[in-house]
Amino acid sequence: MKEGILKGEYLLETQEALKAPVKRKRRKKKIVFTIFAVFAVIAILAFIFLNMYINRSIAQVEGEIEMQGLENAVTVITDENGVPHINADNAHDLYMAQGYIQANSRMFQMEMSRRQASGTLSEVVGEASVEQDKFFRTLGLRRAAEASYDIYTEESKQVLQWFADGVNAYIGEAKASNSLPVEFTLIGSEPEQWTPIDSLTIGKYMAFDLGGHWERQAFNYYVLNNLPKEKAYELFPFYPENKPTIIGEGEVDVAVSFKDAVIPHAFNGSNNWVVSGEKTQSGLPLLANDPHLGLATPSIWYQMHLSSPSMNVSGVIFAGVPGIILGHNESIAWGVTNTGPDVQQLYVEKQNPEQPHEFLYENKWEKAKVIEEPIKVKDNKPIDYQVVETRHGPVISEFAEESSGDTVMSLQWTALEATTELEAILEINQASDWHEFEQGLEKFLAPAQNFVFAGKDGTIAYKANGNIPIYNNGEDALLPLEGWNKENEWRGYIPFAELPTVINPDKGFIATANNKIATDNYPYHISNVWAQPYRYERISEVLSKGEDLTVEDMKALQMDQTNLQAREFVPVFLDTLENANLSEEQHDALKLLSDWDYTDVKDAPQPLIFHRWMDEIESILYDELPDDMMDLFGGKGQTTDELLRAGDESIWIRENDGMQEVLKTSLHKTVRVLSDEYGSTMKDWRWGDYHQVQFDHPLSGVSPILAFFFNREIPIPVGGSSVTPMAASYNAETGIVNHGASWRFVIDTAEAKSYQLVGPGQAGHFRSEWYHDQMGDWAKGAYHVTRLDENDGMKLQLTPNR
Repeated sequence: MKEGILKGEYLLETQEALKAPVKRKRRKKKIVFTIFAVFAVIAILAFIFLNMYINRSIAQVEGEIEMQGLENAVTVITDENGVPHINADNAHDLYMAQGYIQANSRMFQMEMSRRQASGTLSEVVGEASVEQDKFFRTLGLRRAAEASYDIYTEESKQVLQWFADGVNAYIGEAKASNSLPVEFTLIGSEPEQWTPIDSLTIGKYMAFDLGGHWERQAFNYYVLNNLPKEKAYELFPFYPENKPTIIGEGEVDVAVSFKDAVIPHAFNGSNNWVVSGEKTQSGLPLLANDPHLGLATPSIWYQMHLSSPSMNVSGVIFAGVPGIILGHNESIAWGVTNTGPDVQQLYVEKQNPEQPHEFLYENKWEKAKVIEEPIKVKDNKPIDYQVVETRHGPVISEFAEESSGDTVMSLQWTALEATTELEAILEINQASDWHEFEQGLEKFLAPAQNFVFAGKDGTIAYKANGNIPIYNNGEDALLPLEGWNKENEWRGYIPFAELPTVINPDKGFIATANNKIATDNYPYHISNVWAQPYRYERISEVLSKGEDLTVEDMKALQMDQTNLQAREFVPVFLDTLENANLSEEQHDALKLLSDWDYTDVKDAPQPLIFHRWMDEIESILYDELPDDMMDLFGGKGQTTDELLRAGDESIWIRENDGMQEVLKTSLHKTVRVLSDEYGSTMKDWRWGDYHQVQFDHPLSGVSPILAFFFNREIPIPVGGSSVTPMAASYNAETGIVNHGASWRFVIDTAEAKSYQLVGPGQAGHFRSEWYHDQMGDWAKGAYHVTRLDENDGMKLQLTPNR
């Protein structure tokens, strides 16, 4: 019996021993579960907190906000597309509210814009932006803004200050409530007080973004000093013969000197046109405009509607600037494209070897202006930096550092002078006819723009407007000039009354697309560098044939994907290769191109073949040019077209074994690369598989995590290209469309409404419903209606804080 008891006790102990690991496992699981639950709760709470924190900075569009400084209540109706309609009893409240609403939606963009233009990005970004800051300090956009402010009228200065007061009301409120946009937290910074100079500096930056050809002068200088003269001259810009116009009838190491220069995108341009009531269904003029600038998040434009007893105007403005720069009021509508005149001139300056801040002029040493521009750098010591300005402008070669030789290059540019564009905008916003509109244009000096105009009285008009220098001859603007000779100075500007102007032409329309605007009979030089003529030719082709035209016709033309460059060159390429020894794949590619209707639609293989082929042709032709020089090769497409037109008569083509060999080799590379990327079945290739629009946020490149939040939408396949009316220029390495119609605008002046499209959306906050809501609309051309009269939407009341 004792043995049985012992055996039982042993079995019991054994069972308990066997249960122990199970209990320990259960306890361990329970602990793990508890820890997981705790972490999950913490994560959820953190998510809720982060969500609430981020959402606090979404623009308020309903309810009531008290604002210090308002005289009377202001009503802001935000419509379903995120467009604010501001109604105020007086100008003071209107512009103050405009500043507040812009800041409420785009404060981070405004902050980065003024810092970039002022050369102060390093204060918040750090060492990475020092060279860029040096460039913009040297250029002196902020100094030019300060000089401009001094010549503004007191009334205009008031508008600038009222706008700044509205921005500062938002900044103060957001700081107090800890509701600044999350981007400020990410860069560890807060916005400083806004000033009138900030708004004017952003305006100067837009003049910079639209360029003026100094980089092409530097390129021409390089090739002339490094290549045989005849070969170099073939790369000089000349507009092709028989193409339509708007109006009938010293040694400087360039490669080193400009290696860190910021070069505006070569495709910055636009389309606009206006059609007489004689050709429209409504009997009154139609107007269309689509400025071609960088496509990013947020949009460069902010759409607004401003209403007061003295004004009712709708359209777009740059974030950080008061008024409406493009759009319409109850009587008129207007739009712009870049004229692209030679408004920037490089001068080779001779330095005094004993006094490096003295430069030769008319056989005498002339002392330059030396400006101290210390640069603050985040997490580093400030950098002592000096800018040197000669009589012509800032020394921009090597960003004013001492040259290894005795010559440097300075830049003279109309936008670095005191100018009054904001006054022009304020007058244009209230103009009622062409006479008043043109009066306002007299104050719009830089950048020079092609303005088209439509009035309810039936008038259509055009003016190439702005300060355009008078050169001794057009060849002077091709190269840097000797700064020590008085004969090389500009001889003033083209008189306002003599600027190219067209009013109510017999053909019933006026169109511009950055093409040459006047024949050689025009008495003044305007430019040597023009956009390729294909966009203008297609627009003119459609408008010439059109009758009873409508808003829908204008929208369709803005989205037109007809490629006239292909229409010109594909037959030439086919003829040249007719008897060439080609592979089966090359023959297949040519067969597809021979069956093409020359439209750059996203679902076809032909646009992919053609554009990649053109890229490979340029790679062969310009292989000997350094990469850093290619960045200065403005108007390259125009030059490539001319070389191809010349064929075997071109040195660049002959030295690559002739036209047939250039086309054969480049086609071989094109087919091989595309087969590797998209498969061997050529008919299944799609232009849209490569050519896609993204609208990148500036912080999305910092990390994949930020890209996930700020680039919420996947790239969208799109048609068009840089040579079609539907402008969609792309990065050749990635295919991502990064330049194009930043805003689309169509209006029938018979109506109190317009049709607009702001890609990718109105809001700067990634959690807003209007952040990327127009991205898909941009790709397919879906416009929204904005009215000048009654508008429905969410109502925000801005009330005086007394």
